[in-house]
Amino acid sequence: MTSTEAAAIALQDHAALWSMGEIRASDVVDATCGALIAGLDTPGLRILAACTRAEADYDVPYLLPAALVELGLTFYPVGSETGQEAAVRALARRMLAGELTPREFTFRVHQRHGHELALTERLAALDDEYDILEYGDRTVDQVDAEVAASQPTPRLPSNPQICAADAQGPTGESPPRELRFA
Repeated sequence: MTSTEAAAIALQDHAALWSMGEIRASDVVDATCGALIAGLDTPGLRILAACTRAEADYDVPYLLPAALVELGLTFYPVGSETGQEAAVRALARRMLAGELTPREFTFRVHQRHGHELALTERLAALDDEYDILEYGDRTVDQVDAEVAASQPTPRLPSNPQICAADAQGPTGESPPRELRFA
């Protein structure tokens, strides 16, 4: 995998995690800066990377959709089911990279999504398993191994998808640009 591919994956993951409330908008700006350093370069990416931490909370909802589309990546509307699934896959990549333990991974998935998503049902059940280990005959290592085997396949979507309704700001107004996506 090239550094630009890795940067695109990292940016896509940050966008998905941000849209589900897992990370701050300033973390998305940091990932955008990393993408520029890695060699990804579009006008929207440059504008997004120029945001300060103070501006990020306001500007990311407006600038991120266009920047992702310019790169052929997907913008996930805040709270959407596809966005939730993308966020779970991003967390799975973090677990596989050693940034999260299997316990932390299942806890975050269970806390955010409960038993509601088909993709996360088994992971939520495994989080429950961690909670009752002291009452059964299973070990942490056994549950960790099952989590590693049960995590969703980390993948990037192949087709960017965005529509004007998804590109609205936090109060529902359209982005302060003439760009509209369908």
